[in-house]
Amino acid sequence: MSIRDIHWFRFASPPNFYHLAGRLWPYFAALAAVLTLVGLWIGFFVAPIDAQQGQGYRIIFVHVPTSQMSMLIYLVMAGWAAWGLAFNTRLSGMMAAALAPTGALFAFLSLVTGSLWGKPMWGTWWVWDARLTSELILFFLYLGFMALQASIDDPRRADKACAILAVVGAVNVPIIYFSVYWWNTLHQGASVTLKGASMATPMLVGMLIMVLAFWMYAIAVALLRVRTIILDRERHTEWVKHAME
Repeated sequence: MSIRDIHWFRFASPPNFYHLAGRLWPYFAALAAVLTLVGLWIGFFVAPIDAQQGQGYRIIFVHVPTSQMSMLIYLVMAGWAAWGLAFNTRLSGMMAAALAPTGALFAFLSLVTGSLWGKPMWGTWWVWDARLTSELILFFLYLGFMALQASIDDPRRADKACAILAVVGAVNVPIIYFSVYWWNTLHQGASVTLKGASMATPMLVGMLIMVLAFWMYAIAVALLRVRTIILDRERHTEWVKHAME
């Protein structure tokens, strides 16, 4: 059977997606673990010392991937939410809810590692820099999404309300990315662009491996969490009763 023979739309059903997620998440988790170990080893033991920032620059092997993932997950979350809002699909709201805690974690880590990098480089833990401030707003958007989800008893009403918040809040993501170009900011621009990379090859390899590792982690955790959400929302159905036996 080829990929074209697979009826992908059947996985839009929560029961079918529950079983698919159960089969897939261990593989993504294993990849995340292996890639994280390799990426950290390259970043902390193979990559050379930066000529200007010294050893302190190595925090970027965690800071940059977490920052990227915090923005990417929000866009994916908003995409799932918008799809559910437009087509009234149950799984969409569940996936958006499953992604929010991981996105909030990455946004928090981005802010913390950014502060740890900023102290030796800028001489302060925090400045109201355009990128830092917009990243902080992103963190609050994640928290607001989760708080709104928890405050509404009816899951379908909660999904619709959170979808509106997610879609409106998505405008903040391009602001984060382009803030270093639009305003006079202390934060440096991107070291890796479509035109090339302004860093040594071992640094670049370590960075890309860590980005891929965090991708795998985010997918694994989202799949694992959505299974819990599906069981909670579908707990009165027959298939859940059989699955729990």
